[in-house]
Amino acid sequence: MRRLVPALLALALAATACGSEQPVTATVESRTLTVFAAASLTESFGALGKRFEAQNSGVTVKFSFEGSSALVQKLTQGAKADVFASADQANMDKAAKGEVIDGQPSVFATNRLAIAVAKGNPKGIKGLADLAGDGLTVVVCAPQVPCGSAAKKVQQSSGVTLKPASEEQDVKSVLAKVRSGDADAGLVYVTDATSVAGKVDKVDFPESSGAINDYPIAVVKDAPQAALAKQFRDFVLSAEGKQELAKAGFGAP
Repeated sequence: MRRLVPALLALALAATACGSEQPVTATVESRTLTVFAAASLTESFGALGKRFEAQNSGVTVKFSFEGSSALVQKLTQGAKADVFASADQANMDKAAKGEVIDGQPSVFATNRLAIAVAKGNPKGIKGLADLAGDGLTVVVCAPQVPCGSAAKKVQQSSGVTLKPASEEQDVKSVLAKVRSGDADAGLVYVTDATSVAGKVDKVDFPESSGAINDYPIAVVKDAPQAALAKQFRDFVLSAEGKQELAKAGFGAP
């Protein structure tokens, strides 16, 4: 009997040790996806980025939001990114000509212009022609920026000539001048005016239908996270992506 006690004690200790072992957990690889996207995509892509992260463990989506022309310039000068989303086809074409995108781009949304005015529309602006009147401070995007190109098109098609106080490098800068009171009105995208509803008012005008912008997306050539980039592109093009874009005011391709 004395000999059995040590043996039984050893067995008990071994069982306790086995029961205290922690389960082995798999290590999740940390990956960062870098997305260059037009400034007008800030809110919608920000939301899509969070959804994408939630669905892909260990993934962080890092955005760079600027005017599409500035983003193309950065890419052609060697900046590293995985995905490029432009606010017009012209700048995507420049990216393709500069050989900085991989494969064919896909259009995922459309957008059109609206007039952003101060809350309550104190100047009583009703349409595009009103922006050509005296005594108004009007701002638009620079011609090389998609929203500036669209502004130029609507002026040419309507015969209305604007004399802007400034030409900004992206649509968010135009919106900021209206919000701050530095401008009475600005030509922005419908989606941008919608994103600050309650802080500025939006005036739609029929001439905007003559300058609807297509928004294409593409994987960047030699992307550090090429497989993940294709996955994000497909996510933007998916039903879930289109739903988020529609919520922000974008049109379907």
